[in-house]
Amino acid sequence: MTERLDFKQMCARFDVTPRTLRHYEYIELLFPEREGRARYYGAREIARMTLILRGRKFGFSLEEIRQWLELYDADPEGRTQMQAWINLADGQLAELADRKRHLDEAIAELQALRDGVYADLKARG
Repeated sequence: MTERLDFKQMCARFDVTPRTLRHYEYIELLFPEREGRARYYGAREIARMTLILRGRKFGFSLEEIRQWLELYDADPEGRTQMQAWINLADGQLAELADRKRHLDEAIAELQALRDGVYADLKARG
């Protein structure tokens, strides 16, 4: 039997708020089955949610994630999607490396300032 989660279970499984889950539906990242007012998420939506959250963790915008997921629908074999993923990943890796460099510089500067103030404080007794 295929796994099927209701709205609350989906929120709990992925540790997201109901607002977040509704937003992902609103911007057409997820397409749950509807039975009356109830929403149910099957294997496809669970897999998409996993990819959405992984993409967010890596710093991709929701629009980039949406476009990437749409490629799968256009090319189920996945070749176009895989190439798009490589291109997105290359760009994001460069962005993250740049952010890391800036953070390393800020950390070094703050550490030097902190050490200078600490040395001054110790010198004063």
